[in-house]
Amino acid sequence: MAYKGYFKPKNPQKYRGNPTNIIYRSGWELKFMSYIDTHPHVLEWSSEEFFIPYRSPVDGKIHRYFPDFYVKKKNPEGKIECVVVEIKPAGQTKPPAKPEKVNKRYINEVYTWGINSAKWRAAQEYCADKLWTFQILTEKELQIKF
Repeated sequence: MAYKGYFKPKNPQKYRGNPTNIIYRSGWELKFMSYIDTHPHVLEWSSEEFFIPYRSPVDGKIHRYFPDFYVKKKNPEGKIECVVVEIKPAGQTKPPAKPEKVNKRYINEVYTWGINSAKWRAAQEYCADKLWTFQILTEKELQIKF
């Protein structure tokens, strides 16, 4: 399976944005795109089509976070729900364990964790304001249940 490429939707009318320019950056994103594109309860979706401002803990400046997915779906009770989805390896969804000796890898992991945490806090607040849900999916969830 290719890890990067262009996704061609079977249901382009469901895509909110340009359906000829949908880029996946991992096999997990490709799997999720295929799932939501053909799922009958998904009314519309997009990939990296909008941004959420967040303050970086590294430089203190405002940056733009482009969540992986926006999904508008009908739940089992028939109610419309909007979900913002981020796809990440499970290892990146928790703070890194500090090794006995601090090394460059650990410093990079702390940096990544700090940035991701700031993005996800901003996404939770953004979604709460709109009465949406923010969800992080990992390889564990991508079996796929939605």
